[in-house]
Amino acid sequence: MNEISRLKTQIVSRFSIGGFQIRSEASQFLAQQIHPLDEAERKKWITNVANHVQGQNLALPIVERKHIELAIKEANNTGLDDTESVFSVISAFEAPAFVYCEEKKKFLPDSSKRSLLAAPDAKSHYIRERYWLHWQKTCRHEMFARRVALGADETASKSKLVLRKAENLLSTSKMNDVVLLGLLTQLTEGKFYLEDPTGAIPIDLSDAIYSAGLFCEGCFVLAYGKYRDGTLKIEEIGFPPPEMSSSSRAFFGSINSWGGPSQTLLKYSRNLSELEKANADSSIVFVSDCWLDVPEVMAKLSQLLKGYDDFPPVAIILMGPFAKVNENVYTLKSLFQKLGEILTNCEKLKTQTDLVLVPSCDDPAAANILPRTPIPDVLAEELKKRYPRTILTTNPCRLQYCTQQIVVCRADLVTKLCRNTINFPKQGHLEDHFSRTLINQGTLAPLTPVAFPTHWNYDAALSLYPLPDLIVIGDPCQGFQTTEQECTVMNVGSFPKSKFAFKVYYPCNRSIEDSQIPDEE
Repeated sequence: MNEISRLKTQIVSRFSIGGFQIRSEASQFLAQQIHPLDEAERKKWITNVANHVQGQNLALPIVERKHIELAIKEANNTGLDDTESVFSVISAFEAPAFVYCEEKKKFLPDSSKRSLLAAPDAKSHYIRERYWLHWQKTCRHEMFARRVALGADETASKSKLVLRKAENLLSTSKMNDVVLLGLLTQLTEGKFYLEDPTGAIPIDLSDAIYSAGLFCEGCFVLAYGKYRDGTLKIEEIGFPPPEMSSSSRAFFGSINSWGGPSQTLLKYSRNLSELEKANADSSIVFVSDCWLDVPEVMAKLSQLLKGYDDFPPVAIILMGPFAKVNENVYTLKSLFQKLGEILTNCEKLKTQTDLVLVPSCDDPAAANILPRTPIPDVLAEELKKRYPRTILTTNPCRLQYCTQQIVVCRADLVTKLCRNTINFPKQGHLEDHFSRTLINQGTLAPLTPVAFPTHWNYDAALSLYPLPDLIVIGDPCQGFQTTEQECTVMNVGSFPKSKFAFKVYYPCNRSIEDSQIPDEE
């Protein structure tokens, strides 16, 4: 057997393990490409190409030569597509959506067409998908997972809690040690229920002990208590357990679950990881409440931009509202033009820094519903002419810097959660309760749609599962940052209300620097 034939046999065997049948022409082509390499490099390339083919989501498990050519191209580009750069902004309307397949125990891409005008069943669909997300990760948690090895002590397994569904309780009149996962909701005025896809159970919260977090109607909870005569008397109530992003990604396969043009997830790109570590001084600047119609705010922004011209960051993220008073929509056009005139003189920024504009719900011209469309091009065209690296994006949006994943959302989210919670915590710091709520709920909108309106078809754009590296919130309350489950939650705070304070993020060491524009003496 000659060398090419031996390599073809290895290639066919490797692709068979992945469930693929490779055409003879394709295996011949790959064998010829790797023939000049040594044995160790050959094995490495066969595995690498097979992984890239798996990420192409082929309609049939048959590998053609064109699939091999594309896989080799992607492997040479270390997972980057031709159109992708080290820093990219992903619109909320381009964020991929997934549905949980209980049979396969994994998340599959949702290929259904989406529009802002959702069908009536879209509301129940997105709430149901949130439920299955929490159900699958809760079942895997050590408190509920029942795995007994041969010869192991079975008493530990029997002591595990049993996760129930509403239908289990509705079929009986009495049950002790009930653990129920469900949506906290009011089906009748003043009466709370826990609801799941199988039914709804009335609950009694009068003696409940709450764990850390901000519990609001519309969030998912784990409740422990006794079921008596149609009512679950809750003794303890908490959120579904959080999960590290590294564990969550295993249930998405090799597909790009974050978004962007790349076929594969850039989180594991070796070259991007090395680039990230090498650029120790790279930073991303976040500023919220950029009131361009207030002269003092415009002057401080000018000072900030000119100051960074000597040390350009990767990006400057400006969050709205971009006018304190929105009496005339077209006044924003002249305000953005003034901002462009300031940036015209910042030569280094123009060549090295992206300017990203994230609108608030008070900016024109969209309804107070998330995700929100970008600032209209007609209002910012003069700014884009003067500063071509301006990016008008959605609220929320996703940022990809090298291997790091960042979510940015301009919303009064801390305020809304505090206002709508059914039990305000008496101990601990507010920022810890807030971050725990977002991380455990796995969404930017853990509230009822009445309190926090969202587009039903685009709930995936608000998803925080798997957890990103950084969650940036633009709430006017005091700025803070806290880390849990290797995910940092940061509130930027209001630029004008905090004496012109802003945040700077350094991806290399994942640190956050509190910064402020000094008063002129």
